[in-house]
Amino acid sequence: MCLLQRLIDVAYWRRLFVWSSVLLPLLLPQAVLSQSKRPASGPAKAAGATKKTSAQTPAENASTGTISGTITDQEGSVAVGATVELTSDSDSNKQEAVSGDNGEYAFTGIPPGPFHLTVSAPGFDTKLYSGTVQGGQTVLVPAIALSITAVTAEVSVELTPFEVAQEQVKEQEQQRVFGIIPNFYVSYVADAAPLAPRQKFQLAWRSTIDPFTIAGAFALAGLQQAGDDYSGYGQGASGYFKRVGASYADIFSATFLGSAVFPTLLKQDPRYFYRGTGGTRSRLMYALGNSVICKGDNKKWQPNYSNVLGSFAAGGLSYLYYPPSDRNVSTIVQNSVVRIAESSLAGVFQEFVLRRFTTTRDKKRAGSSGKP
Repeated sequence: MCLLQRLIDVAYWRRLFVWSSVLLPLLLPQAVLSQSKRPASGPAKAAGATKKTSAQTPAENASTGTISGTITDQEGSVAVGATVELTSDSDSNKQEAVSGDNGEYAFTGIPPGPFHLTVSAPGFDTKLYSGTVQGGQTVLVPAIALSITAVTAEVSVELTPFEVAQEQVKEQEQQRVFGIIPNFYVSYVADAAPLAPRQKFQLAWRSTIDPFTIAGAFALAGLQQAGDDYSGYGQGASGYFKRVGASYADIFSATFLGSAVFPTLLKQDPRYFYRGTGGTRSRLMYALGNSVICKGDNKKWQPNYSNVLGSFAAGGLSYLYYPPSDRNVSTIVQNSVVRIAESSLAGVFQEFVLRRFTTTRDKKRAGSSGKP
């Protein structure tokens, strides 16, 4: 009855409402807070899925490999900043890495199979390394030592014109017909270097002191004595040796005057330049003209003043040793003209005959000399 009265008691319900309105806000936050601390079943399931995914990573890594190593210099110190390029037979993509402060580098996720490393750095030679990596394997490459690139200086040594001519003169001094007769005054090099004055005198001296030249003077004196040429010398041993002296004096003076003195003064080349090409007629005219046409030291063709003046000067000098009975202008002129004609005939022999019989250490085929 007491309870019933309370239920119908308006004042009771009023007081209950008031207390509820006061206590409910105080109790509600505590309930919500304790509810939020409880783990929910949905997020717990999601966390398990993430863990499962992370557990699959080692399985995936088992199908690829890792490559690492160290780059050093030739003294064993670590090389910082070296570029390491990786290529593999199973993957067309290239990978690059740069060695760190400790000289190390590393590549991960490399497909199984052969691989190749190319290591380069400024100032060092490029180094190569090849190996094979298996799935799940870590390949530790032996330390790759870089070598400093060798600095090569390219030195170009060019011979001076004098040195080139000297080499050519040495070659000419080896030229002999049948290996015996000196053939020093022919050049088988069409564009031979001009001779310096010293080299012109060198050739003249080498020619006049050659044993064959001296033997030729003795042989010519014997023929003159047999024909009683220059009868003023007489007969017998005295006449013979006078003729030997005169013959050698003719050779000596003609060689030095026509092939050394005047060529030096007039800057002309005393040699015969073998042509070897062209028609027979053009070569014949070229050879015959050798006595009156020559190359200058400037390599241009010009009148052969040296040969003409040398022939007449040698003839005039013979007045000093010819017998008085043979000292006349007509004989001197005749002998000088004969010398000029002989040089033309010698050119023909040089062009068509002597080349094939001339031996030397290095036979050089001559091209066209360019002489008109």
